[in-house]
Amino acid sequence: MKWFVSLLLAVSSISSFAQKRPYDTVPNMPEHYWVRMEKFKKEAVVPGKIVFLGNSITEGGKWKQLLKDSTVINRGIAGDNTFGLLARIDEIIKLKPSSLFVLIGTNDLSKKIPDEAVIENIFTAISKVKAGSPKTKIFIQSILPVNETVERFSQQFNNSMHINTINDQLARYAARMRYTYVDLYAKFIDSQGRLEARYTFDGLHLNAAGYLRWVEVLKELKHL
Repeated sequence: MKWFVSLLLAVSSISSFAQKRPYDTVPNMPEHYWVRMEKFKKEAVVPGKIVFLGNSITEGGKWKQLLKDSTVINRGIAGDNTFGLLARIDEIIKLKPSSLFVLIGTNDLSKKIPDEAVIENIFTAISKVKAGSPKTKIFIQSILPVNETVERFSQQFNNSMHINTINDQLARYAARMRYTYVDLYAKFIDSQGRLEARYTFDGLHLNAAGYLRWVEVLKELKHL
């Protein structure tokens, strides 16, 4: 892909990236984003912990209970996308996590943000974390599948082709960029290539069984 060569060159220069953000959604982020950010600012900075970073799918996880670890930090924000994540990555770096689990991208696709912009933002975030917290183990988790046949599913999230494109590139460049790629997608699909109905209540977000499966996968892969 010619665009991907350009993408890798762009990642090498974060300053140049900052000058070209035509799809930047941060100025129009929902109120919940800013409420969560204010909450995070009031919390004590405790380095060396496990951090889960992402959107509503991450925010919805009761990680302390799921991992039986009261020190796990949840930095999920419902409605967040890769631009919002990148805008708050310095706050994550201050935490100096032992492990950072990232899942982001589905909200970008719902807003028709191009695949290459999503990947560029993720790669830029990775580069920033590596520079500011070099001992952090970074786990980039695939965007989860969706199931458009489930009642209450919002069709704006029916972007399976783009999800697969982004996941393929995240997997492809893991070794080169020195992060661990976690293929959750393959662990959550049914025989039709959709998100297993038993793991979701609306075809997009996870239910309790879905979160248990997520943790089970991370433990099976010895990431926890």
